Amino acid sequence: MSSRTRAIAWSDEIQRTPLHLDAGVHLAGEWVEPPHSRAVAVLLPGSGPLDRNGDARRMPLGIQAMLAQGLADAGISSVRWDKRGVGESGGSFLEAGFNDLATDTLAVIDAALEKSAPVIVIGHSEGAGLVPQLLINRPAIAAGVLLSGYARSGLEVLRWQSRALVDDIPGFVKVILRVMRTDLESQTEKNRERLMNTTADVERIGGVRVNARWHREFMAYDPSDDIARATQPVLAITGSFDLQSPPEDLQRIADLRSAPTQTLLLERMSHILRPQEVKSLRGYRRELALPLDERLLPAITSFIDEMVLASSERS
Repeated sequence: MSSRTRAIAWSDEIQRTPLHLDAGVHLAGEWVEPPHSRAVAVLLPGSGPLDRNGDARRMPLGIQAMLAQGLADAGISSVRWDKRGVGESGGSFLEAGFNDLATDTLAVIDAALEKSAPVIVIGHSEGAGLVPQLLINRPAIAAGVLLSGYARSGLEVLRWQSRALVDDIPGFVKVILRVMRTDLESQTEKNRERLMNTTADVERIGGVRVNARWHREFMAYDPSDDIARATQPVLAITGSFDLQSPPEDLQRIADLRSAPTQTLLLERMSHILRPQEVKSLRGYRRELALPLDERLLPAITSFIDEMVLASSERS
C-alpha cells in the first residue's frame, strides 16, 4: 500500500480495521469507524492505478484518505480499498475493465450494508461515473454523491477533455504544433477509435501498453439513464476549474432527475478537489500539498444529515 499520501492525524477514538473481500479477486482495504457512527460511506476513487488512499505512483492525490478522515470527524464511517492489481489487492490493473470495477464496488457495498446503518456511495471522477449504476443495482443504498461527475458517455467525456486540455497547452507549444501540422484533438480521436476497435484486455497504443478493455467499456457507458432512474437522493459537486469532467453536466444531472437532487458548482475548485488560483493541469503537483477544498466536506456532510439521516429519523 502506498505511504505517499499526506500524513493524517487520526483520532485515538477512531477504529481502523482491515478490509478483506473476495470479489473474484482479493480486495484489500480499510474500514474507518468513529464512535457512535451514523452512516457508512463507500469511497470510490478516480481513474488510474489508485490505492485505498487515492494515491498513484507519481500522483499521491490522497483524496479518499482525506475524505475518510473528514467524514470520521463528522461521525460517519467509511470503507476504501486498493484497486485490482494495486497495493495489497489481487488481480491485474491493466487487464481489469470498467465493469470489473463496478463488480468490485458492489462486493464492498454488500459488506457495508451488513453494518445496519445507512450506506452512502461517494465517487470521484471515474468513481462518480459508476455511482448511478450502483444505485440502480443496490436499491438499499441510501444516497449517492458524485464528485467531478458527468452525464454523458465516457467517449464524450474524453472528447470534452481533449478540447478543454488543448486550451491548457502553453502558447509556444501551440505554435510548435502548428508548425509541425499536428492536431492534438484529431490524434487523440484516432487513438480512441483504435481502442474501440480492439478486442484484447491490453493493447499497445503508441508503443505503450494500455488497459484497452477498460477504455472500451468506459467509452460505451453513458450514466444518463441510470442517473434518471435512480430513486435515491443524489448530490453532485464539480469545480468550475475542472478540466477533466464537464462542469456544465451539473445542470444536465439536475434536469434528468425526478428524485431529490442537489447540485453544487464550487468556484475555482479543480478536478483533484483542491482550490486553484489559475485554471490549469500544471498546478496539480503543487496543489497535492494542499488539503481538499474547505467547502467540500461540509457540503457532503450537510447533504447526508439533511437527505439521509433526517429522512431515516422521520421514517
